[in-house]
Amino acid sequence: MICIIAAVAANRAIGYRNHLLFHIGEDMTRFRELTLGHTVVMGRHTFESLPNGPLPGRRNIVVSTTMKHANGVEVYGSIAMAMKACRTDDTIFIIGGEQIYRQTISIADRLYITEIDSTTEHADSWFPAYDGWKLKEKTQRQGYAFCVYERKKDNRQASVGIGDGDVIDI
Repeated sequence: MICIIAAVAANRAIGYRNHLLFHIGEDMTRFRELTLGHTVVMGRHTFESLPNGPLPGRRNIVVSTTMKHANGVEVYGSIAMAMKACRTDDTIFIIGGEQIYRQTISIADRLYITEIDSTTEHADSWFPAYDGWKLKEKTQRQGYAFCVYERKKDNRQASVGIGDGDVIDI
């Protein structure tokens, strides 16, 4: 199963200058609990923003055409190559950033979104629209909500191109 996890402002903003917009302790705890023991896939900028390097207790995959190697992570040149490497993993979490979310929202099965009631003027990265998803669960908190969305049956892409005409089935 391919899952996307993100904290998203009311205007779909997710970051500014390679930093999260909101730091909500309960959201960070939820992120850790959901992703622990699973594969996490991220872009280079997201990886570089991690204060302590690779996330412990998880298989860390970075998608980058410029980064060649880093301790504790696997690096792949495209989402398709990363997904191919994850083919036998039971659950994969896409953890950002904007470009990676845009490339994977069409193949994801589930979204774990922390919907934050407020917005900010300072944002330079955005989460893609997720109108074609069905809300399965919502836990309201003061100022935000934990939401779980599942893809509607007729709204999933079945493959991802890996370049040079090659396509892998998801």
